[in-house]
Amino acid sequence: MAYQQQGQGHYPARPQDPYPQGNPHHAPPPHLQSQAPLYPQGGDESGSSDEFHRDPYASEEGILRADDSQDGFYSSGGGYAHPQGPFQGGRDSPAAFSDYESSSAHYQGPGGGANLGGVPGGPSYARMREPYPAWSNEADIPLSKEEIEDVFIDLANKFGFQRDSMRNMYDHLMMQLDSRASRMSPNQALLTLHADYIGGEHANYRKWYFAAQLDLDDAIGLANNGVARLARKASRKAGVKSVATPASVKTLDSAKQRWQQAMLQMSAYDRVRQLALYLLCWGEAAQVRFVPECLCFIFKCADDYYRSPECQNRVEPVPEGLYLRAVVRPLYRFIRDQGYEVVDGVFVRRERDHEEIIGYDDINQLFWYPEGIARIVLTDKTRLVDVPASQRFMKFDKIEWHKAFFKTYFERRSFGHLLVNFNRIWVLHISIYWMYTSYNSPQIYTREDELNPPAALRWSVVALGGAVASVIQLAATLFEYSYVPTTWNNTSHLLRRMVALLICLGIMIGPTVWIAAARPTSNAALIVGIVQFVVAVILVVTFSVVPSGRLFGDRVTGKSRKYLASQTFTASYPKLSIAQRIASIGLWVLIFGCKLTESYFFLTLSFENPVRVMTGLRDTTCNDSLFGSALCRYQPAFTLAIMFCMDLCLFFLDTFLWYVIWNTVYSITRSFSIGVSIWTPWKDIFERLPKRIYAKILATSDMEIKYKPKVLVSQIWNAIIISMYREHLLSIDHVQRLLYHQVLSDQDGKRTLRAPMFFISQDDKGMKTEFFPDKSEASRRISFFAQSLTTAVPEPLGVDAMPTFTVLTPHYSEKILLSLREIIREEDQNTRVTLLEYLKQLHPIEWDNFVRDTKILAEESADLVDEKTDKKTDDIPFYTIGFKSAAPEYTLRTRIWASLRAQTLYRTVSGFMNYSKAIKLMYRVENPEVVQYFGANTDRLEVELERMARRKFRFVVSMQRYSRFSKEEIENTEFLLRAYPDLQIAYLDEERPRKEGGEPRIYSALIDGHSEILPDGRRRPKFRIELPGNPILGDGKSDNQNHAVVFHRGEYIQLIDANQDNYLEECLKIRNVLGEFEDYQVSPHNPYTPEGAKEHGKHPVAIVGAREYIFSENIGILGDVAAGKEQTFGTLAARSMAYLGGKLHYGHPDFLNAIFMTTRGGVSKAQKGLHLSEDIYAGMLANERGGRIKHTEYYQCGKGRDLGFGTILNFQTKVSSGMGEQMLSREYYYLGTQLPMDRFLTFYYGHPGFHINNILVILSVQLFMYTLLYLGTLNSNLEICQYTNSGQFIAGQGGCANLIPVYDWIKRCIISIFIVFFIAFLPLFLQELTERGLIRAVVRLGKHFLSLSPFFEVFATQISSNSVINNLSYGGARYIATGRGFATTRISFALLYARFAGPALYLGLRTLLMLLYISLSLWISHIIYFWLSIFALCTAPFIFNPHQFSLGDFVIDYREFLRWMSRGNSRAHANSWIGYCRLSRTKVTGFKKKRIGHPSEKLSPDTPRARWKTIVLNEILLPLALAVILTVAYIYVKSHANPRINALLRIAVIALGPIGFNAAVLLVLFFVSLFAGPLCSGGKFGSVIAGIAHVASVLGMVAFFEFLWVLERWDLSHAVLGLIATVAIQRCIFKILIACIISREYKHDEVNRAWWTGKWYGHGMGSSAFTQPAREFVVKTCEMSMFAGDFACGHFLLFLLVIPALIPGFSRLHATALLWLRPSRQIRGPVYSIKQQSMRKKIIFKYGILFACVYAFVLAAIIVPFALKGSVDLALDGVNL
Repeated sequence: MAYQQQGQGHYPARPQDPYPQGNPHHAPPPHLQSQAPLYPQGGDESGSSDEFHRDPYASEEGILRADDSQDGFYSSGGGYAHPQGPFQGGRDSPAAFSDYESSSAHYQGPGGGANLGGVPGGPSYARMREPYPAWSNEADIPLSKEEIEDVFIDLANKFGFQRDSMRNMYDHLMMQLDSRASRMSPNQALLTLHADYIGGEHANYRKWYFAAQLDLDDAIGLANNGVARLARKASRKAGVKSVATPASVKTLDSAKQRWQQAMLQMSAYDRVRQLALYLLCWGEAAQVRFVPECLCFIFKCADDYYRSPECQNRVEPVPEGLYLRAVVRPLYRFIRDQGYEVVDGVFVRRERDHEEIIGYDDINQLFWYPEGIARIVLTDKTRLVDVPASQRFMKFDKIEWHKAFFKTYFERRSFGHLLVNFNRIWVLHISIYWMYTSYNSPQIYTREDELNPPAALRWSVVALGGAVASVIQLAATLFEYSYVPTTWNNTSHLLRRMVALLICLGIMIGPTVWIAAARPTSNAALIVGIVQFVVAVILVVTFSVVPSGRLFGDRVTGKSRKYLASQTFTASYPKLSIAQRIASIGLWVLIFGCKLTESYFFLTLSFENPVRVMTGLRDTTCNDSLFGSALCRYQPAFTLAIMFCMDLCLFFLDTFLWYVIWNTVYSITRSFSIGVSIWTPWKDIFERLPKRIYAKILATSDMEIKYKPKVLVSQIWNAIIISMYREHLLSIDHVQRLLYHQVLSDQDGKRTLRAPMFFISQDDKGMKTEFFPDKSEASRRISFFAQSLTTAVPEPLGVDAMPTFTVLTPHYSEKILLSLREIIREEDQNTRVTLLEYLKQLHPIEWDNFVRDTKILAEESADLVDEKTDKKTDDIPFYTIGFKSAAPEYTLRTRIWASLRAQTLYRTVSGFMNYSKAIKLMYRVENPEVVQYFGANTDRLEVELERMARRKFRFVVSMQRYSRFSKEEIENTEFLLRAYPDLQIAYLDEERPRKEGGEPRIYSALIDGHSEILPDGRRRPKFRIELPGNPILGDGKSDNQNHAVVFHRGEYIQLIDANQDNYLEECLKIRNVLGEFEDYQVSPHNPYTPEGAKEHGKHPVAIVGAREYIFSENIGILGDVAAGKEQTFGTLAARSMAYLGGKLHYGHPDFLNAIFMTTRGGVSKAQKGLHLSEDIYAGMLANERGGRIKHTEYYQCGKGRDLGFGTILNFQTKVSSGMGEQMLSREYYYLGTQLPMDRFLTFYYGHPGFHINNILVILSVQLFMYTLLYLGTLNSNLEICQYTNSGQFIAGQGGCANLIPVYDWIKRCIISIFIVFFIAFLPLFLQELTERGLIRAVVRLGKHFLSLSPFFEVFATQISSNSVINNLSYGGARYIATGRGFATTRISFALLYARFAGPALYLGLRTLLMLLYISLSLWISHIIYFWLSIFALCTAPFIFNPHQFSLGDFVIDYREFLRWMSRGNSRAHANSWIGYCRLSRTKVTGFKKKRIGHPSEKLSPDTPRARWKTIVLNEILLPLALAVILTVAYIYVKSHANPRINALLRIAVIALGPIGFNAAVLLVLFFVSLFAGPLCSGGKFGSVIAGIAHVASVLGMVAFFEFLWVLERWDLSHAVLGLIATVAIQRCIFKILIACIISREYKHDEVNRAWWTGKWYGHGMGSSAFTQPAREFVVKTCEMSMFAGDFACGHFLLFLLVIPALIPGFSRLHATALLWLRPSRQIRGPVYSIKQQSMRKKIIFKYGILFACVYAFVLAAIIVPFALKGSVDLALDGVNL
C-alpha cells in the first residue's frame, strides 16, 4: 500500500518520472539487492496446468429441450445456428472487446505459437493466454465462448438490450464461468452457476417461483404459462368451463420434483441462455435491481416469450434500448414519482413520509403472492394474468403500474413499533417486575383494617402478571393492525390472536376480581389463587418465548401455501449448528438467571421498605388557598408513582448490564479458544511464524515441492518487510535485521538462506525494539499477522484455482489526494497547526524514514548537493516540509506521504491494490516454473503475473460525481489511474436533453487506466450503459453502489469505504478468507439430482465479516473513543454475534456472496430516509432469506473514524437516526415477530437494544430527578425521623416521617445507574487486555478517564437517545457528511451552542436547575455523581473543543456569540440566532410549498411536517404534563407557607408576565416599524428595532426573576423551585402556540425582516402579506422569550467556562488531555500580522470589559438583594401572592 520505489505506482523513485508505469516487482532498493533471495535456477518444473476431466453431464446438449421441441437451437450436424440480427460479432461482439485480455494473449512465444508445444509446459501457457483460461477449448467445455457470445447477441436482438450492456454482461458471465471452472470441471461450473441463479435449492428465482404459486397448473417445461389458476378464476366468472387439474399436480412436493426433473434434463445451451437472459435483464434494471422478485417476474415473462413461436420466428431485430424503454423506465418512473415531483421544471422532494410512499419493498411484495400478480392490469383494463404467458412480455409497455402497487406495510412514525417488534422484551420485563413487586409490596393492596392481605389475594395479585402480559400482547396486536394493511394474506391471524388474548385476559382477571371483592379465606380461594398464579407463569413464559408470529396460528412454520411467501422471504433463517444453539441458549439462560436473581434482591426486595414507608406517610400540615389539603394527601402517592417508574426503568437497565458482562466474557473466552488472544506465548508466535506462513498462506498441498519451504517462505517474508520499508514504517537498519539473507554455505561455491534473528531470538521481550521501533505501526502489523496465523484458517487453493473477486468502493466527495496547499497551510484562522506539522507529530518515526529516503533520492539526482554547504542547514527543508526542490515530483512525494496518513481515497486504493501484488507474489512463489519458463525476460514475466492478477481481482471505485469533478479532482483521479492502471472507475455521465424541456439522458460508464484519453482530457468509457433516469433517488451511497455493481466481476464482492486501508500481509490471506464461503470443495454431483441436491442443500454463506483496525486510534481522546467503540463492536461483539447467529452486515469491510446478494436486491437498500443505514438491511435480508453470516478473526483491514467532537456526534446522530428508521421498517417487524427467542434476544441486544438502553439511561436520570425533587419537597416540609449512628430511633419524635429507607433506596439507585453507565467501559478494557496485555489496557483506560472521556460518553448517550426519539417522532433522517479531518480547529461557542442546544444543552440546563433544588432540599453525598453527569451534559461540547480555554480566543468567542444572537434581521445570514430559531420549529410547523429561487431558501432543509398525533403527544400533552408535575411540586411547598399565599397566582404572574411584557413591546414596535420603516431607506432600521425588542426581552426576564427573588424572601431553594416551574410553564406555552397557532414557514426569511422593517409588500408573500403580521406577532412573542432564554443560557455557560480560562497554563493542560501530545510537542499559537494583533487586542480589551461587566451585574442581581434582606423590609405581608 505504501510508497514504493520506482515502478511501485505510488511516487517516483526519480524526480523525472512522476507517473510511474514500470515493473512493480523489480528488485528491492539498491542497498538491498544483494540480500534478496532468488529462485535456484534449474530443476524440473512442476506441472501446473489444471486437468479437467470430462463431466458425465457435459454432453447434455443432445437431450431434448424441456418444451419437447427438437428444432431451433442446434443444427442437425450439432453446430450452432447463428441467429440473424444487427450484432454479428466483429466490433459489436462482446468478445471483440478485448481490453480485459492480457497483452500476453497476443504473444506467440519464441518463434511463434507453434513452438510453444515443444517447451515444457507449453500447452499450459498457450491456454493461459486465453482471455478466460479455464473456459478454453482444450478444457472440455460444454459451449465455447463464441457460442456463448452468440447467445448474448441473439438475446440482444430479440429483446432490445443495449449493446454495451450486452458486452458487459457477456464479460461478467465469462468471468464467473472462468472463476468456477478454475476449480471444478467446466460443466460443473455451468451447472452450479445455473443452480445458484435459476434452478437450485437456494436460487432466489426458484424460491420465488414456488412462493408465488406459479407451479399450480404450470407443468414446468411444457406450458410455462404462469398464473394460470388466476386466469381460470376469471374464466369461471365469465362462465367458461376449464379442465380440472389432477391433485398430484397441485401438491408442492410433486411440483418441486417436476421442477428438478426439468432442470436436470435442460441442455447446456438452455442453461447458458437462461443465465444470459437473467443477467441481461438484471444488467439494465437500474432501480429495479432493488426489487428482486419483480425482476424474477420480468425474467419469467421474458423466458416464456423467448420460448414462444412468435419470438423464434422473428427475423427483424428489435430496436436497441427497447427493454430499457418498455420494461425498466415505466417502473423506474413509478418509483421516482413516489418521492419526487416536478416544480418549475426541477425535481423536488415530495412532502411525504414513508407511510405514504409505495417504496421498493411494497413494489417487491406485490410479486410474492398470486393475488398481487393478478392486480397488474393493462391500459385496456385486461389483467396481465389473462394474457397467455408467452405474450406477457410484449405487453409490459402497456401495464399501468400505478394501479397495481399499494402499501404492504405502513412505516408510520410511532413508538408502537417498539411495542410490536419487541413485545417479548416488554412482556418479559414488565410482567416479571409486576410479580416481583406485588409480592414484595403487599401494603399497596392491604386494607387499613388488615395487617396483611389474605394469602389467596396475594397469590392472585401476583398472578396478575399474566394479565399484564396479555394486555401488552393485546396492545401490540392493536398497533400491528395499524401497520399491516387489512388485505388478503395479512390480518386473519391477527383477529385470531386478538380473540385468544382477550380470553387469556379474562381468565387472568376473573379470579382476582372475585377474590378481591369477596376476600375469602377458605382453602378453595387459596387453591384458585395458586392455580391462577401457575397459569400466569405459563402465560408469561409463553408470551415471552414464543414469537407473536407463531401465537395462536403459526405463520412462520405453518404448512399452508398461504404463508409460503412470507416464510420464504422473511423467515428462512439459517439453522445454527447444535453447538451454536446450545451456546446461544446457554448464554441467555446465564444472563437472565443472573439478572432475575440480582434484580429480585437488589431492586425489588430492597424496594419493600420504601413502599411501606411511602404508603403509610401522611402530611396534615399544609393548606393551599386553592387546593386545600388535597395536595398533602396525594403528594406521597405522586412521589411513590414516580419511584415505581424509576424502579421499573432500572429493572430494564439491569438486563443490558448483564448482557454486556456475559457477552464480553463469552467473546473473550471464544477468543482464547480460537487463539487470537495475546495470552499465547509471545515467543512461540514468532518462532513458528515461518512454518505457519508455509502451511497456511501458501497453497502447498497443490504444489509439487521442488524447493525447500525456507526458499518459498523467505520470498513472502521479504516482500512483507520491503513493503513496510517502502511505506516508511521501517528504517534500513531494521530491514537489514529482518530480511532473509543469502550467505555462503559450508560447502564450497554454494549459497544458502539465513533466517533473520527475529525468528530465533525472542526469549527476551526487550529485544523487540532491535527489530521494530517501539510501539510502531510495523510492530503492530507484524504482531497481528503472527498472532492471526495461530488460528484455524481454511486451506487456500492455488492462485490459478482461486475464485475471482471485486473490491467495490463508493465515492462521493471524499478527498482523493491532499493538495500541497492543504498540507502546508493552516485550514483557517482558528487552526493552530498545518496538517503536515500535525502528521509529523503523530508519526515521527515514519517522517524520519521518509526524509532519509527523500534525501537519498535527492543526492542521487542530477543536482547533487554542494559539498561546501552546511549539512545541517541544508537538511532543514527536508525535515520541515519533506522537500527542498519545489518541482512537482518532489512535492508529490510529500503529498502522498501525508495522504497515506490521512483518510483519503488514495490511501484506500493503494491499500487494496495490495491484493494485486499479493496475487502476483503468491503466483510467482507457488509456481517457480513460471519464472523459469520466462527466464531472464522479466517484462514477459510481469505481463503474465499481471494477467493472473487481473483475472482474479478487480477494484471498482464508484465515483458518482466524476463527470462533474473540479480540475483538481480530475488531476488527482488521473494520478490514481496512472499509478494503478487496472483501477476501474464507474461514474454517471449525463447528456443534455434531445429536446427542450425533456429529461437529460444519464449513463453508467466505466473507465480504467488503459482507457483512451480523448482530446478534452477525459477518457473513453469501456462501457456506457443508459439508465432510465437519475439513479440517485435515495440517500446516495446505496444508489451509487447499485449503478456500479453491474461492473463487478467474479463470485465475491468486498465492500469498502473511501476511508479504509489494507496491507500486503493481510492481502496474502485473501484465499483463506474466500474459503470461508465454503465453496472450494464443491460436490461433483449434479445439483439437480437427488444426491446432488442433498449435498448442495446447506444454507449458503452470504456474508463474511472481517475485523477492522481503527488507524485513527491514539489521535487524541475523541479519536481514541471513536476507535474504541468501533473496535469493541466490530471485533468483540461481532465475534459472539456471528457464532450465535445474530451478526448482520455493517458495510465495510465485509465480503459478500455476489450471486446470493445481487439476486436478492443488491448489496444495500435505497429508499430515501428509511434506508439511511443502507448496509444493515442487506444483512437483515440475507438472514431472513437463508444466508449465513460469518466473521473472521484472522484478517483485518484498516479503517479511519471521525476525530472531532462534532463529527463523531454527527456520525452518532446518523447512526441513531438510522436506527429510528430501522425500527419503523418491515425487516424489524419480521425479525422481532418471527425469530426464535434466543436469536431474537441476540439480535435485539446487539442492535436496537443498545439504543433503547441509551434512551432508558437518560429516562432513568430524568425520572430520578423528578423522584428526588418530590422527595425534596417532602424532606423540606416534614419533620423527618432521626436515628443514631448505630441505627437506633431517637425517642420523642412523635408524628415524624420515617424517610430513611427511602434515602437508602436512593443511594442504591444511584449506585445502580453508575454501574450501568460505567459498565460500558468493560468491553474496551477486556478487548485491550486480551489483545494487547494488561499494561496497555490499564494505560488506555487511564488515559480515557484522565481525559474526561466519561463526560463525552454522557453527552453522546443523550445525543443518541435524542436522535432515535426525534426520528421516531418527526423523521428527517438524512445522510450527514461527517468529515474525517483532524480535529485541530477551534469551533466558535455560537456554532457549538446552535448545534447542541436542542438535542442536549437545554435538557442539561433544566436538569441542572432541578439538581440545584435537590441539593438544597435533600443533600446526599451520592448526588455528586449526578452533578458530574449533568455538568457533562451542559459543557461537553466546549470541554472537547480544541483550545477552548485560550483566554484571548475566549473573549473573541464572546463577541461572535453576541453577533450571532443579534444578526439576521436586516439581511439573511447563514449563521444567526433567528435562523437557528426558525429551523428548530420547522419540524413542527413544516414549510410552505417550495418556491425555487430565493437564496435564503438554501438554509432550509426538506422536512415534512410532523403528524398531528405526534404534535398532540410531544408538543402539547408531554410539556403540559411536565409543567403540571413541577407546578404541583411548587404549590405543595408553598402550601406550608405562613401566612397563606396563592401559589398558583404567584407562579402564573412570574411565568406569564414576561410573555405579556414582550407582547406589549412588540405591538408598539410593530406600529413604529409599519409607519416609520418605509420612510427609512437605511439598511440598519430593522436591526435597530430588533435590537430594542431583544434588549427589552432580556431586561424583562431579569426584572421578573428579581421579582420572584423578592417574593420568595430570598429563600434560595424556593426561588429555584419557582424558576423550575416557570421554565416548564413557559416552555409548555410556547410549544402549544407553535403547534396550534403558527402556520407553515416560508422557506425564505422575508417575513422576519418585514416585521422589523415594516416593508410587507414585494417580499414574495402575495396576498398573505395581510395575514402574516398576525401570525408573525405570535411568532415574535415566542421568539422574544426564547431569545432571552438563550441569552441567559449562553451567558451562564460562558460564566462557567471562563473560570478555567483564567487559570495560567490550563489551556496547555487541556490541549495535552484532548490531543494526547506532550507539552514539548504542543501545537503552537497562531502567528498574526502586526495589524491583526492590534485588532485582536482592541477586540479583547473592549469585549473583555463588557463580559466582566455583565458577569458582575448578574452576580450583583443575585447577591445584593440576598445580602440586604436583613436591612430591607418590603412589607409584603398583606399581599396574597
